[in-house]
Amino acid sequence: MKITVYGPGCRKCHEAEDLVKRVVAESGSDAVVEKVSDLQAMMKMGVISTPAVAVDGVLKVAGRAPKAEEIRGWLAG
Repeated sequence: MKITVYGPGCRKCHEAEDLVKRVVAESGSDAVVEKVSDLQAMMKMGVISTPAVAVDGVLKVAGRAPKAEEIRGWLAG
């Protein structure tokens, strides 16, 4: 599983990335978390507002950080 956090580097984007990494670590999942700040990549993904999070190429949230419960749900499948 690959979880991608999209954002230019604002405070909320960092918070979203940190939360995703923490929940992944706590769950023991082998999911890979990556951060994408490239505007072209964000536009290609259809991200209009940040932070945004995608799981395996599917946009899950945009314009806000996900909740820990949401991330756990994604990890559970």
